[in-house]
This record gives sequence, structure tokens and C-alpha cells, in this order.
Amino acid sequence: MNNKQELSQNLPWDNPRFRNWVAVARACHAVERAVAAALAPLDLKPAQLDVLMNLYRHPGMSQHDLARKLLVGRSNITMLLPQMEKRKLLKREGDAKDKRVLRLTLTAEGEKLLMKALKVHTALIEKAMSQSTPAECDALGEQMRRVEDVLKTD
Repeated sequence: MNNKQELSQNLPWDNPRFRNWVAVARACHAVERAVAAALAPLDLKPAQLDVLMNLYRHPGMSQHDLARKLLVGRSNITMLLPQMEKRKLLKREGDAKDKRVLRLTLTAEGEKLLMKALKVHTALIEKAMSQSTPAECDALGEQMRRVEDVLKTD
């Protein structure tokens, strides 16, 4: 057996786990593109929607906690927040107990935009998941949570 034949026997193309992993990755990219396109008419990017959703659910969250929750570096948040503040979507206010901490809250304009964006986002999720039964949807979610748990690095 030559070197190329040995190598080709060890390649992952025919492995169902590899094939399905590629399918998950492609679906993830398709969702990211669809979300970005759906939010564009609202002049909103997916990362900004993530910020709005988190601040709605956790008003007064610190920039540090927001970065950790979104799995991004603080520098990413530091670049994103001024743009959103300029659009009057959120407010950054100093913490009364610790002057080094900035607390984040949505403005009325931010909440209004979030509600519009959630309708768009929810419709996209419904479209994507409509081909699954509720049981299949639950099984998919459980499988993805297990994948996340196995790959956690913290």
C-alpha cells in the first residue's frame, strides 16, 4: 500500500460524525447569514441584538459581565457600546458602589428596537425549525448543549 492510500484511509470524509459536524457548521453559518440579512432593515447587527436581549433580561449588567455572557472579549464590547449609546439604544452609568464599573441599561428607544428585532428573529427561528417536530427540536437542543459542555474550556 502506498503512502497516499494509507493517508486516504485515515481521512474523515466518510465518518458520519465528521459529515454531521460539517452539516451543523454549515447550518450555523446559514443561520448567521439569515439573521444578519433579516436584521439589516432595522440597521441592527446580530451582535447588537445580543446586547439588547441581554440588557433587557438583565438590566444594570456590567460591561464585564456582558462580555462574559456573550463569550467575547471586553475590547469587543468596548467598541460596540459607544455606537449603540450614540444611537440612544442604551445608557452606560457608573456604579454607585464601584466607580470602575459601568452599568448598562436599555433606553426606551433600545427596548422599542429590540421588540421589532425579536419579531424578525422569532419568525426566522420558526422558519428554520418548522421542519422539526417539537420532540426533534428538543432532541437537537439537548444534543447541542451536550456538545457545548464537552467543548467548554473554562
